[in-house]
Amino acid sequence: MSNAIASPCLAPVESIFRNEYRWLLGRLRLKLGCAFTAEDIASETFVQLIALPDPAGLREPRAMLTTIAHRLVYDLWRRRDLERAYLASLAALPEATAPSEEERAIVVETLYAIDRILAGLSAKARNAFVYSQFHDMTHADIAERLGVSKRTVRDYLAQAMHACYLASMQ
Repeated sequence: MSNAIASPCLAPVESIFRNEYRWLLGRLRLKLGCAFTAEDIASETFVQLIALPDPAGLREPRAMLTTIAHRLVYDLWRRRDLERAYLASLAALPEATAPSEEERAIVVETLYAIDRILAGLSAKARNAFVYSQFHDMTHADIAERLGVSKRTVRDYLAQAMHACYLASMQ
């Protein structure tokens, strides 16, 4: 049995992989400073490349690989930032109220999912949602904090709720 990809439509991706994987991995190792994380990102980059509508039609595969990899690295960094912020808030809690490792993992995954859902909103809309949902602030308090009107806060919250609704329909 051959190691080649059986599907003829994936042959161009195999060629890109053979020609560009080591190059991409080297760049990611330099950027991330961790060979294991670089390998994970490089592999996921090619998974996403395969999922493109027409990977065979790429004229500049390195540019596409770089774009995909940069998005994945950015997601990784955002995820780590969220996790660090959550763990820092846990450190302030009394030990008796600290959640289990499983509960921590679930909360981090939930925070990351919320972050992805709200990613398309403006910073003020995201902040309004967080203040409302996690800090129990009133519309007036949020408006004062953001320097906008209460009506604008309502609009921001409507945008955020709409984004949550759309995510729940997927």
